[in-house]
Amino acid sequence: MTSQIPDPEAGFALAPPFLATSSLIGRLSLCEARLQSDARWPWICLIPRRAGLVEVGELSVTDRAQLIEEAVACGAAVRAIGEATGFIVEKLNIGALGNVTPQLHVHVVGRRPGDPAWAGPVWGAGRAEPYSAAGEAAALAAARASLGL
Repeated sequence: MTSQIPDPEAGFALAPPFLATSSLIGRLSLCEARLQSDARWPWICLIPRRAGLVEVGELSVTDRAQLIEEAVACGAAVRAIGEATGFIVEKLNIGALGNVTPQLHVHVVGRRPGDPAWAGPVWGAGRAEPYSAAGEAAALAAARASLGL
């Protein structure tokens, strides 16, 4: 008799708001990486593919470490998106809020002085501005290249 290793992704489903507000960049080891549909900032959202999580502390120690590594990699991808779209990133903001969408997710946002919400938070700052088709394609390509996807 062989014992089966439980699938850590069993039961994982992406919360519907992510489908409405972002586009898939790709799957990393732990997270689904998504481009936030707001052209005002280079912005990636990381969603760990684990069911029912709300807080970072609910991840295993190994998964928490992996989440940090993926956030760092996405920081480089956010800078690449910025270069591809003409937004030079001077500061990275990384945050796990979850006040609106409770499913555990981490935002990696490129910022610079003079951006539409500087120096405050991007959340709730005006209305999202959708990417043009060409702008979204450039942002996705830059992120995927940076992440090796």
